[in-house]
Amino acid sequence: MTEAQYDVVVIGAGAIGSAVARDLAGTSNRVALIEARGDVCEGTSKANTALLCTGFDAKPNSLESRLYSRGYELMMKYCEETGIAVDRCGGVLVAWDEEQAATLPQLQAEAELNGYMESRILSSSEVYALLPELGHGVTAGLEVPGESIIDPWSVPLACATDAVSRGADLHLNCRVESIQVGAEVTTLSTSSGDITTRWVVNSAGLGGDVIDRFYGYDRIHLFPRRGELLVFDKLSASIAPKIVLAVPSKVTKGVLISPTVFGNVMLGPNAEIIEDREDTSTTRDGFDFILEKGRRVFPQLMEEEVTAAYAGLRAGHDQKDCLVERDSAQRYVITAAFRAGLTFALSVAELVHQLLGESDLDMSYRPSLPAPVRVPPLGAKQLRPYEDDVLIAQDSAYGEVVCFCERVTRGEIRDACHSLIPARDQGGLRRRTRVMNGRCQGFFCGAAVKAILDEALASKDDAR
Repeated sequence: MTEAQYDVVVIGAGAIGSAVARDLAGTSNRVALIEARGDVCEGTSKANTALLCTGFDAKPNSLESRLYSRGYELMMKYCEETGIAVDRCGGVLVAWDEEQAATLPQLQAEAELNGYMESRILSSSEVYALLPELGHGVTAGLEVPGESIIDPWSVPLACATDAVSRGADLHLNCRVESIQVGAEVTTLSTSSGDITTRWVVNSAGLGGDVIDRFYGYDRIHLFPRRGELLVFDKLSASIAPKIVLAVPSKVTKGVLISPTVFGNVMLGPNAEIIEDREDTSTTRDGFDFILEKGRRVFPQLMEEEVTAAYAGLRAGHDQKDCLVERDSAQRYVITAAFRAGLTFALSVAELVHQLLGESDLDMSYRPSLPAPVRVPPLGAKQLRPYEDDVLIAQDSAYGEVVCFCERVTRGEIRDACHSLIPARDQGGLRRRTRVMNGRCQGFFCGAAVKAILDEALASKDDAR
């Protein structure tokens, strides 16, 4: 019998793939998480609207609906265990004319079919009582108290770190170039060499259809849908204390205005279908579009300073529902067609576990697993290191602020450079610490941050 290096290889270290690897690494199976890019959370999970959604507007009786409700429950618990910043600030679906207002009872009925019973239809005056800075013309609203904001980068990073802590191998810069399914072992030819495994889980995001075709399928076709967003200064936070949602269409939930767990206000996204799966550039037309939408919702917000602009790519698809299926003959599972990866991550991992439980793998969890990782406190409502007198007394590096816009200390940057899955570049440091994400975008602290990172990388090279 040919021996494989791994029992399961998970392709893609975004929110879904990292959560799947975390779950599988809790069993006795040999697990690898492989990622084409140089870090965890470098693909579609890197730039999004950072919402933890109740799924009130999902299609009733769909797999998506089940993944929403279960995922929301699991993620709330995981955030409590790991310290990931999450804020149940609530959302309001705002109707701007009578036609939109007329859809709200149906949306509420569908929410209840999805198991969400907390929504409440609001009159115009009730909407303004919650959000007094809204523009003129609101006719009604639907309050969804459970809608939440979350730290989007710490979710995949925590899951991947838990996976490695539990014994999984993480292979970065490891792009799958071809797959050969044998009688007992599957061989992945990658940019870093061949990897052999018994089972493969495809969580490759925008590359999911490419991997699927290696197995002979032509069932899903993915395309990049670019969404551009603007981040407003923290001084604007009082304008939008809740998530303000548009009446959804079949294509998108629409442009939203939302607080962030970091204390900013976010506007966007648009939804532009493009061809290039790597194109995260921003455009004048895109910003003009979302600013026009935002001006009606919160006119005062348009007078505030924008501190950051970015674009993210969602994996658009041609499916009617989420796709999580097992091919037992080829020892293969696909996870694809999600519109809320952050919310779905742990529920998809749970479903993959169930599917593999019907295979030849032993899917029982090992006793005495390591405790979940504790992530750095990045939320504006959390106790940050620079203000933690006890922590500073233990290590003065946590009292030495390097990034004054975001109040990031030398100790936090040092820790991110030497963690179990360390930052390897300034982008990785941004996601792990918030450094250079503030008003000056690294103009003041960039050189100091680079020096700390270069020193850490050099020390690792010397240690080899």
